[in-house]
Amino acid sequence: MPRPIYAEIDLDALRHNLNVLRERAEGRTVWAVVKANAYGHGLENAVKAFEAADGLATIDLCDAERARRCGWKKRILLLEGFFDETDIEPLQTIGVETVIHSPWQIEILKRMNPKDVRCHIKVNSGMNRLGFLPVEVNTVYDQLTALKGVRVMGVVTHFANAEPSYLGDAPASVGKQLTRMGRLANGETAACMANSAGILWHPEVGGNAVRAGVALYGISPDAHISSEELGLIPAMTLCAKIIAVQQIAPGEAVGYGSRWIAKRPSRIAVVACGYADGYPRSMPDGAPVWVEGQIAPLAGAVSMDMLEIDVTDIPAATLGSTVELWGKHLPVNRVASACGTIGYELICALARRVPINVKSA
Repeated sequence: MPRPIYAEIDLDALRHNLNVLRERAEGRTVWAVVKANAYGHGLENAVKAFEAADGLATIDLCDAERARRCGWKKRILLLEGFFDETDIEPLQTIGVETVIHSPWQIEILKRMNPKDVRCHIKVNSGMNRLGFLPVEVNTVYDQLTALKGVRVMGVVTHFANAEPSYLGDAPASVGKQLTRMGRLANGETAACMANSAGILWHPEVGGNAVRAGVALYGISPDAHISSEELGLIPAMTLCAKIIAVQQIAPGEAVGYGSRWIAKRPSRIAVVACGYADGYPRSMPDGAPVWVEGQIAPLAGAVSMDMLEIDVTDIPAATLGSTVELWGKHLPVNRVASACGTIGYELICALARRVPINVKSA
């Protein structure tokens, strides 16, 4: 019998979320972002679920090759572009579009004399990570269009802070980034600017395309706003079973370091999930899990293969009960906030050893 832990991936939830974001996109091209193995959901699953998207956006050429092998025939975009000259030939062979964000990439294109490379100019509008300054875009455009075999598809930028909780007068608000974009934000040039948060909360963002990321997977880009409020359905549910129950007397401790000490006679359930499965070791006492219809608190340090929860007040929780670590009943953002991180990190960190169950109507 396999170890009693699994992640369920709901393809219908992914399809539902794509429909929600397509409606919010109001006719613009929708790129479905599938980097990091589709945010931990499995690239092959995403290819099936996002068949109605206009294109896939990812980081690695190997992901593009996997998507093609799965039968994806539409557009694919590399969000960080190519990394060296050996990428140019496969880029053309499998028909992948690329972001151009730095002068060294242009120099590679000049040396390689490509036959058919479609590119998007990355604009640094305030994230200060990748991209050319808006004032440099005309020069970059001229350099690229002067190269035979290179076609510029448009410009792309990324918002540093598109969540409603980020104040508009702060240094890198959407409004200030759009201002820095200048005419590029509203001109005739094709533009892709809105990420998930931009799609959901910033109708003022123009362009002819959007990039839907974490919201596709049913997770709110703003932890202060629930997925339910946005009409999104979490597509990943991480579950494990209770494999033992301990009766703990007052004053006894649980786990490595003995940080959790019982203040009363307690029932402690041992769950088959640990940091080697992707559940953070940094999770504090009291962090929530969902079992038998109720929230139970974490008790003691998370170990490699197990964690413990206090089920003293949940008599139905017993040997064999299923514990939800995050998912349909327990939003991953709530779990992530308990240890000072974000839902993105937890879903992307799901370990390879966790079995995946795919659910679809």
